Amino acid sequence: MTLGFFAADVAVVWAASAIVMTAAFLWQYRTRNAGMVDAMWAGLLACAALYYSATGEGALLPRLLVGVLGSIWGFRLSLHVMSRVLHESEDGRYAFLRQHWQDNQLKFFLFFQAQAVLVVLFSIPFWIAAQNDVAALTLPIVIGVVVWCVALSGEAIADFQLQRFRRSSRNAGRTCREGLWRYSRHPNYFFEWLHWFAYVGIAAGSPIWAWSLIGPVLMLVTLNWITGIPFCEAQSLRSRGEDYRRYQQETSRFFPWWPRLRG
Repeated sequence: MTLGFFAADVAVVWAASAIVMTAAFLWQYRTRNAGMVDAMWAGLLACAALYYSATGEGALLPRLLVGVLGSIWGFRLSLHVMSRVLHESEDGRYAFLRQHWQDNQLKFFLFFQAQAVLVVLFSIPFWIAAQNDVAALTLPIVIGVVVWCVALSGEAIADFQLQRFRRSSRNAGRTCREGLWRYSRHPNYFFEWLHWFAYVGIAAGSPIWAWSLIGPVLMLVTLNWITGIPFCEAQSLRSRGEDYRRYQQETSRFFPWWPRLRG
C-alpha cells in the first residue's frame, strides 16, 4: 500500500466525477434546475465505494462491506433526490443562488466542479476501509454495520416523512413537525452524518484507520457551517417565515432531542 497507489485511485475518482459533474452542469444549463448536483454527488460516491471495493488491497470482508454498504447508501440517496429533481421545480436554495449569481453559468460550472472535489474527499473513508487487512468479523466491524443500519433507516424514514408532508396541499407554507422532524430540524442530515461512522468501524485494525474519521468530521463541518443547514434554514425562513422561526425556537437544530416547550 503506497502513496502512489492512493493517488492513482483518487485520480480515477476525481476524473470520473469531473466528467459526470460536467454532464450534470450541461443538464442544469438546459433545464435551469441545479438540484441534479446533489443526486450526482451521492451516486458518484456510491460508484467510488464500488471502485475502491474492487481495487482495494485489504481483506475480502472489509472490501465487501465498503462496496455493499457504500453503494446502497449512495444509490438510495441519489434516487431519492433524483425523484424530486425530475418531478419538481428547482429547489428554493438553488433558485435563490441562481438569482444571487444572476444566472452566471461560469459560477455554476465551478460549483459543480467543487462538488466533484468533495466526492474525492468524502470517498477517502471508503478507500481507507478497503485497505484494511483484518479478515475476521471483529467487534468494531459489527458496530460499524449496526451504525450503518440505524443511520440508513433513520435517513430513509426522515426523507419519507418529509416527502409525505410536502405532498399534502394543506401543508403549503407550513413546517413539518411529524415523526423524526419533531425532535430535530434536520434529522436527515443527522443520520447522514451518523452514517459515516460505519466506515470508521470497518477500517478499525488498519494502521491508517484514523484517516477514516475524515468522513464524519468533514460531514459535520459541511452540514453545520458550510452548505447544509445554513442554506437550508435561510431558504426555510424565506418561504415559511414566522412558522419556521417558531420551529427554530422549539426544536433542536441537529442532534435529536425533546422539543422545548414555549412559555
